[in-house]
Amino acid sequence: MESNYLLIAIIFALLVAAALVYLFLRQRKDVKTMQPLAPAADATAGSIPSRQLQLQAYERLILLTDRIALPNLIARMNTPGLTVRDMQSLLTHSIRQEFEHNITQQIYVSTEAWTVVRDYKEQNLLIVNQVSSFLPEEATGADLNRALLDLLVQNPKASLQNVVSEALSYEAKKLM
Repeated sequence: MESNYLLIAIIFALLVAAALVYLFLRQRKDVKTMQPLAPAADATAGSIPSRQLQLQAYERLILLTDRIALPNLIARMNTPGLTVRDMQSLLTHSIRQEFEHNITQQIYVSTEAWTVVRDYKEQNLLIVNQVSSFLPEEATGADLNRALLDLLVQNPKASLQNVVSEALSYEAKKLM
């Protein structure tokens, strides 16, 4: 009789253990399937509002890359009568201002995406400063604009706008 109780207790313990193992494995599987697609900016990165903020940040950064692209910037800032130094100052100030206006977007995007955008800004500043340094003091702002556009036409790889935009777009699509 005592062995029957022992046998029932063992069977019961095995059933409980099997149920616990099953529940543990099921919970583990559920946790794995709920992982967010992108690196989390916070604990709720997988939530819809958080993803929406991330997508909007990528959208704003793509717009930023378009706004600081040298041909677009020159078209917007083309002011007749400026000296080369005044135009250089206007272009570099505009690039910095656009970048600073969007600086908070870095908290919503990956470190790599933000680094690409920051490097693109620095590249454009370097190009403007380098080209303007080769022009004579008596050159005009129009001369600087023409020299910048000539450089970009002769060497299309001098601008990373398409590469940066594609990288940002790729990361945004991973969130969708």
